[in-house]
Amino acid sequence: MEQEVLTALLPSMVEWRRHLHRHPELSYMEKETTAYVREILHDLGVELQSVTSGYGLFGTIRGDLPGRTVALRADMDALPIQDEKTCQYASQVPGVMHACGHDGHTAVLLAVAEYFCKHKETLRGSIRLIFQPAEEVCPGGAQAMIKDGALDGVDVIYGIHLWTPIPVGTAASAPGPLMASTDEFFIEVHGKGGHGGMPHAAVDSVVAGSALVLQLQSVVSRFVDPLDPAVVTIGSIQGGTAQNIIAERCRLAGTVRCFREETRELIRNKILFMTEYTARAYGATATVDYMSGYPCLINDEYEFNRFIQTGPQVPNLQTDLSAKIMPAEDFAYYLQHVPGCFILVGAGNQDKGIVHPHHHPRFDIDEDAMLHAAGLMIRMAESYLVEYA
Repeated sequence: MEQEVLTALLPSMVEWRRHLHRHPELSYMEKETTAYVREILHDLGVELQSVTSGYGLFGTIRGDLPGRTVALRADMDALPIQDEKTCQYASQVPGVMHACGHDGHTAVLLAVAEYFCKHKETLRGSIRLIFQPAEEVCPGGAQAMIKDGALDGVDVIYGIHLWTPIPVGTAASAPGPLMASTDEFFIEVHGKGGHGGMPHAAVDSVVAGSALVLQLQSVVSRFVDPLDPAVVTIGSIQGGTAQNIIAERCRLAGTVRCFREETRELIRNKILFMTEYTARAYGATATVDYMSGYPCLINDEYEFNRFIQTGPQVPNLQTDLSAKIMPAEDFAYYLQHVPGCFILVGAGNQDKGIVHPHHHPRFDIDEDAMLHAAGLMIRMAESYLVEYA
């Protein structure tokens, strides 16, 4: 692929991305985003299909030559974060912004659609374009897209994530497990309220909850193999209303991340066990609402090798092996149905001040990274279709 071909796609990608950045929509609310994408794809002549639950859509570009079908996916939802950037494309929706790069993902896939629509005569097979809602909030949008037929007839799937921890000009992935599974739990500790000066006549739910926070830190450190990455984090503890009142209730909320289903089940069981008996030790009771979220994202080894081989063919891009990372992705569900590869595309640039992490109020991307992402998606799809023509 010539540099000129890719560069010609950049102005449209920037325009689309900045429009979406100005008009973000939260998970399960991507009505206008879906309409915007639909209009562009319709004008390109893409064969479109809506989903029956929520927002999102998928379409197919059929090449003039026979062959297999490659799916390419982009997510479209934003986050409940106030945009603190001072730029002309900052979010115009109070309290909502694209703080994870999904606007860029959508713009990249639209550019890829434009490319393949203009090259149908040399396309060996078909391209399935998946524009998915609700990646940020469990249960996510991937399963609904699959249920509605997004993977019907698909042989392989690729996805990208613009990733600011990696400098622009580098893309990284890994064979096998790349991103962790994610579960959430909510614990209600029930004690007996009373006067702060008379603790013997009450059961302090805050003390029991605090002890539970400390006890749960031993789940990973003492029950999980040190060579098996896992995380248990208590992100919230809430209890009490005043300094001199012993709280009757205390609420904890946390997350679990790991890479093996056996470890996932072990941690779940330990949390349930420790919650019951720690609360009991303080004379309290506790209930646990444990919610299983996205599974571990596991790349196909053969398709990871395709990434390593084809990535350097994209101008100004080098490939690298990624370490496992604890953030989760519902792209994992697609990989449970068909082989594929999920790739982190560097979008950080210290020289441009693009240094803020994902989900930060001043998050931004180096828009040149969209060139690399589009080129990578095109190269991966063409490599697969030519190999199996």
